[in-house]
Parts: sequence; C-alpha cells; structure tokens
Amino acid sequence: MQRLLEGYRRFRSGAWPEQRRVFEALADAQRPEALVLACVDSRVDPAMIFGAGPGEMLTVRNVANLVPPYAPDVAYHGTSAALEFGVRVIGVRHIVVLGHGSCGGVMALLEGAPENARDFVAPWMSMAEAARTRALACETREARQRCAEHEVVKVSLRNLLSFPWIAAGVAAGTLRLHGAWFAIATGELQLLGADGIFRTVAAP
Repeated sequence: MQRLLEGYRRFRSGAWPEQRRVFEALADAQRPEALVLACVDSRVDPAMIFGAGPGEMLTVRNVANLVPPYAPDVAYHGTSAALEFGVRVIGVRHIVVLGHGSCGGVMALLEGAPENARDFVAPWMSMAEAARTRALACETREARQRCAEHEVVKVSLRNLLSFPWIAAGVAAGTLRLHGAWFAIATGELQLLGADGIFRTVAAP
C-alpha cells in the first residue's frame, strides 16, 4: 500500500497540476467514444497502450477479457452492467476487445485452473470452450496458447452481438466492434481483420 500512496503523491505533485483543468472539465460529465474490454493482467494497461488520457475511454477489465453471453437475470453481471452503461448510457461508438500474450486465464482454459482458483476462474473460463477446442488442434504449447488468446477475443466479439442493443447499434452503423491482441514482450499490437486474421499495426 505504501508504494501506491507514493504513486499518488507523485500524481498530485506532477500530473495533477498539469491536467487539473482536464479533470475539472470532466467532473460533471464524460463522453468517451470507446470502451475497451481488457484482461485484469497487471502488465496490460489499455490507457498506456492506446495513449489515452482521462475521459478518453471507458475500461472494463476481467480475467481473459471475456464477454459473457447476454443473460438478464437476478445474478450479478459486472461486465454486462459495464457494457450496458457504456453503450446505452454513455453512448460509446466503439468497443475494443483487447487480448494479450502470456494470458494466465487462457492458460487455465487450456491446461486447467490451479486448485486454488476453481471457485470462480474455472467456471468463468468455461464460456470460452470453443476457443480451447480450436487451439488444441495446434501442435506446440506456444501455438496453442497464441491461438487460444486470439480465439478468446473472437468468442467475446460473438457474445457482444448477443446483447440486443449492441447488435442493433452495429446493424445501424452507430457502434463498431474491434478485436485486438497485445504482445507484452515486444509491445506489438495486432488488430483482427474481417477475414478473421490478426495483423500487426504499423508502428513508427
């Protein structure tokens, strides 16, 4: 906790004075155009990757950047609630599902969750069984991991379209869905094309 407080003090003495007017302008309302759904992994910071400042995008993070299917009921749905808020209340125009390399959730999907992560992680990852099935056709462990990371992004994109108000926005052209994947070791970003293939984004 001490390290976090030290970081806060650096923020207050450095970034806060520089961006105070931005925060003051955002205090009453926010109008981000994008919602990024990313993994909870500490090595993958969507704001850093996309160079986004305060108020520029909503961020939803969970294990393995998964979107559950549309299921309005009395259970607790944190990711679905965030999507509803972003799409129906804020009116974002883009949703980006951001996967990444060396994903522990995907590893649990392929090799089984650790014994001490089976109350929630194991059942959560089971919704991506289709990704696991595709990945198991790959010959090497590394190839299976990469394939599954890509396929999990596709599972989430399909599940997004099960939300009627997301599907309606996509059909009307007011909302666009994007798949992306980030390589931690190299900083490479890939985008999913209409043909189902991830391709590297050109960088300077």
